[in-house]
Amino acid sequence: MNKPRFLIDTHCWLWLNLQPQLLTPLVADVLRNGENEIVFSVVSAWEISIKYALGKLQLPLEPEEYVPSRLAENQMTVLPVHLSHTLRVATLPHHHGDPFDRLLVAISQVEKLTLITADPKLAAYDIERLW
Repeated sequence: MNKPRFLIDTHCWLWLNLQPQLLTPLVADVLRNGENEIVFSVVSAWEISIKYALGKLQLPLEPEEYVPSRLAENQMTVLPVHLSHTLRVATLPHHHGDPFDRLLVAISQVEKLTLITADPKLAAYDIERLW
């Protein structure tokens, strides 16, 4: 039997690790349930690294230490970006201007993953969304 699979948006991953009280009870349950596969895209690692370098994000450790340690602790699957993901972005309506979010939407579509996100703008896309 296949596990339910979810793609976690960058802000939700940060909340899980830094401010878990910001997660909805439903999302917290899904993230804690070992029957679910939680997927972390390298897109989120890229976004975290950029925001950290710009001083827009504070972490307890450098990203190259913090991100892998939290991924291991939370037993998340890391998904690389594939050509099909980047090309899907061109087909998306322009409901959202953030390139990281648009790529996460494309990944969600291509990989058939439910996107865990609090961003209401992403509800306009043809994806399964959990919040």
